[in-house]
Amino acid sequence: MSKGCGITARCHCGAVVLTAHLPRGLADVSRCSCSFCARRQAGAVMATASTVKVLEGEENLTLYTWGTRTAQHYFCKTCGIYTHHQRRSDPTECGINIGCIDGVNTWEHEPIRWTDGVNHPSDS
Repeated sequence: MSKGCGITARCHCGAVVLTAHLPRGLADVSRCSCSFCARRQAGAVMATASTVKVLEGEENLTLYTWGTRTAQHYFCKTCGIYTHHQRRSDPTECGINIGCIDGVNTWEHEPIRWTDGVNHPSDS
């Protein structure tokens, strides 16, 4: 999955299922160092926001946001798993939790690079 690809992702309990297109495949997996992401620790890959479609369980998603409210983090209400988020750095992109993508073994992508979310350009 190093080139652009379509994926299916789901939470742990299976209540939430989504599809998306990853323009760079899994090549850009990263973790963010902002106060929220550093605690969450999930690696994410970039999807084009307009391609993210919740196929099942939209009513089972809960939203967490703070600060500028640009980044919107979605979690399953049942199992608590973070599935995806609209990115603050570019709202036309969504981060998809790599651990939720069908057929992906996250440990095969270690080490996962970190991006600087503490010194965010929007805060300048």
